[in-house]
Amino acid sequence: MTDRHITRRIRGMDTSDGAGVKLKRIIGQPELDMLDPFLLLDEFRSDQAGDYIAGFPEHPHRGFETVTYMLAGNMLHKDNHGNSGDLTPGSVQWMTAGRGILHSEMPQQKNGLMWGFQLWVNLPAKDKMTAPRYQDIAPENIPVVHPAEGVEVRVLAGEIGGATGPVEGIATDPVYLDVSLQPGAALTLDLPKGHHGFAYVFDGEAALVGGEQLKRSELGVFSDGDSIQLKGGDTPSRLIVVAGRPLNEPVARYGPFVMNTQAQIHEAIADFRAGKF
Repeated sequence: MTDRHITRRIRGMDTSDGAGVKLKRIIGQPELDMLDPFLLLDEFRSDQAGDYIAGFPEHPHRGFETVTYMLAGNMLHKDNHGNSGDLTPGSVQWMTAGRGILHSEMPQQKNGLMWGFQLWVNLPAKDKMTAPRYQDIAPENIPVVHPAEGVEVRVLAGEIGGATGPVEGIATDPVYLDVSLQPGAALTLDLPKGHHGFAYVFDGEAALVGGEQLKRSELGVFSDGDSIQLKGGDTPSRLIVVAGRPLNEPVARYGPFVMNTQAQIHEAIADFRAGKF
């Protein structure tokens, strides 16, 4: 067994997206453009309606997957294929955009806390033009385990303590865990060797990850290995731990389109303009 450790630490960068939604960008910024297969990670958190009320009006995607994990607030999802759903606190939506989709994500509240994450996961070349699909997971369908004293883990994807996350059939074989640590609580977390992985502290002051202190709003990139050591700090803390199998393929990006070549990007733009999504 080989322990993983932190090789890089990245602080979230304040920015905005959609129709002006204020958020913190962690992956997809100058300090960390991507971490194969992860293309983007945003944390949105505000109790000021003006920061989020305009939402994310209809926009296209092709060639990758979007993962929305809601911690607080409600977001209504709609697309141009007639699908819709309300993302409630604690729910996760894993959307495979595939060959193309137009969708919107609009807040269903006019006040109160809106908090969550959006992660973009690349698709392998062979799956980029697959049919779009959704996995909408309600909070009650996400397993919660207590693998050690003072530790609680919500298992969105992957496996821990005999519990398997409900997200399935994803090419990158992902792990996505929401880990809560009481002060001093410790956990050895097994992760698939060869997967690229990271931890991001989003609540509390700090946590120990791979023996190093990771502060709130910091992301730590893992070295390779079989497991990562987590330990709570002086106050309760909460972090997401995410890992996925790297694709090791060329990446061509243009806004909401992620393909393998510039020619495919031009084709995506032409198809979008021609109404083929």
